Amino acid sequence: MPRSLRTRLVLIFSAGTAGALLLCLFLLGLVLDDQLGNAVGADLYDRRDHLLTALEEGDTGPIRHDSLAQLYAEDGSLITGSPALARHRLLTPALAAALTDDTMLDIELPIGAGRTVVPVSILAVPVGDGSGNVLAVATDAEIIEGATDRQWMVLLASAPVLIAGLVGAGWLLVRAALRPVEVLSQEAAAISSLDSDRRLRPVPGDDELATLGRTLNRMLDRLQTAFARERTFVDDASHELRTPLTVLRGEIELALGALDDRDEVEQSLLAAREQTDRLIRLTEHMLLLARHRSGEVVADRRPVDLLDLASEEARLLGPTLGLDIEARGEPVVVPADADRLRQILANAAANSAAAGATRLLFLIEHEHAGVRLECADDGPGVPGDVLGSVFERFVRGDAARGAGGSGLGLSIVRAIVSAHDGRVEVRNGPPLGGAVLTVHLPA
Repeated sequence: MPRSLRTRLVLIFSAGTAGALLLCLFLLGLVLDDQLGNAVGADLYDRRDHLLTALEEGDTGPIRHDSLAQLYAEDGSLITGSPALARHRLLTPALAAALTDDTMLDIELPIGAGRTVVPVSILAVPVGDGSGNVLAVATDAEIIEGATDRQWMVLLASAPVLIAGLVGAGWLLVRAALRPVEVLSQEAAAISSLDSDRRLRPVPGDDELATLGRTLNRMLDRLQTAFARERTFVDDASHELRTPLTVLRGEIELALGALDDRDEVEQSLLAAREQTDRLIRLTEHMLLLARHRSGEVVADRRPVDLLDLASEEARLLGPTLGLDIEARGEPVVVPADADRLRQILANAAANSAAAGATRLLFLIEHEHAGVRLECADDGPGVPGDVLGSVFERFVRGDAARGAGGSGLGLSIVRAIVSAHDGRVEVRNGPPLGGAVLTVHLPA
């Protein structure tokens, strides 16, 4: 099978149209044959009626003047006939004597001056005047057969010409139809990563090809947005990494400059260790998000009592972050990764503490499709300008809520929830009036 779509379409079109054309020509030939046969029959019946009318008046002259006609007696003997037949009979004596109804038959007779044997079609009928006579009229079928043969020759000769014309028309049609696809392919191949703003030329009309062009342009828009996000991510990651690295370098230089002062060296090393821990956390967060994007974040799901886990985390996180944390709700066992769930609760608590909240509530409830975990605080809530993009990487709210953070906490929460086949959302409002992080997990 040819690899070119254009060639395949032309071959399919040619085969289909050739088959349909040959079928139509064959049916046309059959129809023309039938019409010629009907014309012969109509001629014979017209002549029969004319001769029967003359016989009713007792006149046999029209029979002698007819091109091919004969009248037979009841016993099958010939009464009169056309001179062209001479001594030749259209009907045998036995057939003429036995005929009781209209009969059509084909025979061959020597007719004409050269007495050439030709096929003839005969219509034989009883006269019907009580005499028992039989009338037979005939016509030269060689002319009809010749016309039929010429008809089929014309049809067969015209078939290749018509098929060639249809194939050529099909090629031009397919070429014109696929021309926009070729143009789109060439333009798409010419677009590089440096041409992020370049788009394909719109295809005129409102057909499938025009829809394809619009779809490809929308895809390029999405790719441009994705590339912009990736560039922003790289820029933000570079900025986040530069700060602790700069501080780390400064602390190391201070330590090197104060080798004779043990306390100064110790203080610089402790600060360097803190910045190193920050770098490790940031790197781990970025690695987790990168794995999430590639589908490599896998949750080690085991039965976990969500209320017990939230209560334990509330007891541990409260004193550390200076929050009054309460866990309440229904005991619910879910198939989940306990360490990942602790990470969700820790990130939510860290965000609440950074925003200036004093209370935090972990609320666990059953819902129709699974379990709902709410982390609600009494802080100022998420600013409206970032509420719709709060799960994006390196997105922070105001200075208070974003203080000391990298802007990756909620992105990590979304990655973890997605690995559990759940969904997460953020809003402001009840039950404590601040930010509310809601996690939906399948039971």
